[in-house]
Amino acid sequence: MNLEEYFVRTGYNGSLEKQDLETLTDIFQHHIRAVPFENLSIHCGEKITLELEHVYNKIVRKKRGGWCMENNQLLGWVLKGLGYEASFLGAYVFNPHQNTYANIMTHLLVKVVIDGKAYIVDAGFGVSYQMWQPMELVSGKDQPQAPGVFRFTEKNAIWYLEKMRRKQYIPNQHFSNSDLLEKKECRKVYMFSLEPRTVEDFRFQCSYLQTSPESLFTKKSICTLQTTDGFRALIGWTLTETTYNYKENMDLVEFVTLEDEEVEKTLKEKFNITLEKKLVPINVKGYYTI
Repeated sequence: MNLEEYFVRTGYNGSLEKQDLETLTDIFQHHIRAVPFENLSIHCGEKITLELEHVYNKIVRKKRGGWCMENNQLLGWVLKGLGYEASFLGAYVFNPHQNTYANIMTHLLVKVVIDGKAYIVDAGFGVSYQMWQPMELVSGKDQPQAPGVFRFTEKNAIWYLEKMRRKQYIPNQHFSNSDLLEKKECRKVYMFSLEPRTVEDFRFQCSYLQTSPESLFTKKSICTLQTTDGFRALIGWTLTETTYNYKENMDLVEFVTLEDEEVEKTLKEKFNITLEKKLVPINVKGYYTI
């Protein structure tokens, strides 16, 4: 494993001299625009493991993506290797269908400290809840980014992330009531404490999320990638392409339903992913919104 090979994968060729916020942001944005958030392994007969060497081989050499435990673990390794003060945290994801936070810590985050200021760096959430810049760990401050306005709120040593989105323009009205569309303008995303975590803390969750019939990830095949002006997502057979701020305070959301034979080609053309085994798409109705 080496950093040079990782940077070839993400296309980053900027300076690495300073461990500052500007460099961190640049490295981060190259990651989220090159490495998809995806769970396709579950739906093509592969097992997701948390060994760093396996994650590195999958994302860097096989040009795949991964979920939070893979994306953020790899990014954390890169940042530590560059000399950043980086550590892992664990979050509980909000379930809008049940209007509550999960009771299992399933989301791995990276915390980075620069000149005494703490930032949350999360390259593993995908769709419109994917931050585009490291977020300063301060309570009650609106932090506008291209995807919308993010905000942390701290209460009794627990931190809560929420996001405010723009209005949405959906040209294909057939999809205007799709269960993939988020109806609320302000959405809770996850909660976390500042207790340091290790990858070992996620062993059970990694197994549970890819095997339990209750898991979102066994119910939906997901592949999503950030672009320079929005993001793409393939959920089951539904391809969406979102353009942020297409018009003033409005995002453009375009939907297409793919045929089985179009899925493999779309993964290659839109996400630069070539699978070694055949994907079986799935999209059970549920609480996943883009």
